[in-house]
Parts: sequence; C-alpha cells; structure tokens
Amino acid sequence: MRQLLEQEGRERLILLINHVLASEPVAQQRLSPHAGSRLRVVPDGWPRLLSMVVPPPAPLEVLVTPAGLLELCPMLEPGDDAAVPQLEVVVDTHDPLGLVSRVLSGGTPSLQLAGDAQLAADVNWLAENLRWDVAADIERLFGPVPAERLRTWGLATARALREAVARLARSGGVG
Repeated sequence: MRQLLEQEGRERLILLINHVLASEPVAQQRLSPHAGSRLRVVPDGWPRLLSMVVPPPAPLEVLVTPAGLLELCPMLEPGDDAAVPQLEVVVDTHDPLGLVSRVLSGGTPSLQLAGDAQLAADVNWLAENLRWDVAADIERLFGPVPAERLRTWGLATARALREAVARLARSGGVG
C-alpha cells in the first residue's frame, strides 16, 4: 500500500511540475535541448522525528522530454548505464514545512547540483525563476472570492504549522 501511495504521489508531483513548466514557455525552451537527460532528485536531511510518521522520500528520477517537460523514469537495474543521471539535484529537506512554505511563497529551495554543467545551469535558472501561481489556479477553478478565502486559510494554516514545528524543535522533539 505504501509503495502505491508513494508512486501516486510521485506521479502527481510530476503533473504539478509539468503544469508549472507549461505555464512558462521559456522554461520548456530551456529544458528541451536536454531531451533524454536523466535527473535524480535526492532529499537530504529528513528530520528523524518526522521519519517515525512519514518515511523519508526516496530519490526521484525523471527524464526530460523533447517538449521540455518531465516524465518519471522507468525503474532500471543498478548496473544499467542508462541509470546514471546526467544531473543529481540534492534538496535540503531538514525543514520540510519550511521548504514547502518557501517554495509556495516564491522563494528558492536550497539545492546542490552535480553533473552536466549546462543542464545544472538551466535547472538552477528554473529553480530561481519559475514559480507556481497557486492563487491564479485556485481563482480559475473556484472564482475570486473563494480563492481569496482559501488563500487566507492556507496562509493561516501554514503559519500555525510552522509555529507548531518551531515549538516542537525548541522542546527538543525535532532533529
């Protein structure tokens, strides 16, 4: 069951990333020359306390498509040459809620890139310049008034979660 949920989560994440990439043609233009390139996204520093409830995410492997979008890589055997990524992206996950909050508020995640220099430069540019316009998507789905209420609720919820995690960390429960 856990593997099924994890796979479903990965597929939804790729759909979301592709939605954001498709909203900015320049993003697809930067990625399309790297068609066929394999990227491995590795989480680093998953909190121990959180890992008791939610296991650390496994590395995510994706291929760049000719359209400049991403698709999940098929699982390969460790000795297969195709399994070697052209770029490894290490994401700091010491503070998962802070990471999500930072990204949703337009900030840049903390990344370490290793591999193909041009692909790394383009991925870094995407991380620094590409943003998901959550408010516009919500407004398109629900209209302006419900979108504003959802935005306000989301900000309050995120603030409360950050405060709860900060209190827990101060009490020595996170780390």
